Amino acid sequence: MVTETEYSNSAIAAGKSLQLLAYIYTSMATFWAYEYICSLQQEWTFLHRSRWTKVKVLYILTRYVPFLLLITNLYTCFVPDDNPSKCRTWVNIGSGFSIILGICSQSFFILRTCALWNNNRIVVVSMLLVSIAFVVTSISISFAASATAPFATSHIPGIAGCYQVMSNIQLFIPFLLYFALALGLMALTLIRAIKSWRTTNGRLYVVLLKHNISYYACGLLFSVTNIVTSLLLHYAYHAMLHDLQFIVLAILATSMHRHLWQMDLHTHVSDANVRFLLSEFSTPDRMAEYLVPWGEV
Repeated sequence: MVTETEYSNSAIAAGKSLQLLAYIYTSMATFWAYEYICSLQQEWTFLHRSRWTKVKVLYILTRYVPFLLLITNLYTCFVPDDNPSKCRTWVNIGSGFSIILGICSQSFFILRTCALWNNNRIVVVSMLLVSIAFVVTSISISFAASATAPFATSHIPGIAGCYQVMSNIQLFIPFLLYFALALGLMALTLIRAIKSWRTTNGRLYVVLLKHNISYYACGLLFSVTNIVTSLLLHYAYHAMLHDLQFIVLAILATSMHRHLWQMDLHTHVSDANVRFLLSEFSTPDRMAEYLVPWGEV
């Protein structure tokens, strides 16, 4: 057993933080595998029966990139490596997967928000510009911080993994941007819901709004949590929930998409409420491109 006389308090605290990080990543992988197995039948039905579109490709990326992210994280946590340069490489790979996952899962709801606004030109252009600025800024901050900050490993035997020694200010900015983006999308969804609630009461419309609000609320909660941990905690503790946010949001985005697809699959377009609902999302000429693909992709 390691005692304080053998190692400094700082070394023991760093080792404990790496152990906790390994437990969290293991729990994340277990949870992801369990959720995937439980939804395997729905997954196969969706992939087999839905037609190929851009949104289906987006779904596949959102669904399967977490496997790569979890494999990278587990390797970093459990394979002993005292080389800081190699550790930096693996952390950058994991950060790349996290960014891809965050972009893909958020893209679902950016598209839905634009559809709710009937593809209003101002809303679409604004969402596009804000999203590009968000992605570029997040990537720049994440990789710039990784390139300049040193990495440290534990010298205690039996504890693998490494953590990034960096200024806390660099860690919380991407999550602050994510918080602002999610808050803006939620505001647009609520404004649209208030404006059209009396005239549009279709079940598909209601489910779409509930999905959006639930997703944004979860994203806001995780973002606040990660901002707080990034500012207040040290060692590996400050990053212990970073990837958990993207994993959970990916699960929500894909499961909500399958749910909407199943609803649309059993909805008859001849229904008057559905016809009115479809018209709320798009003009008649573009109806099939936006709402119907949410059921067909």
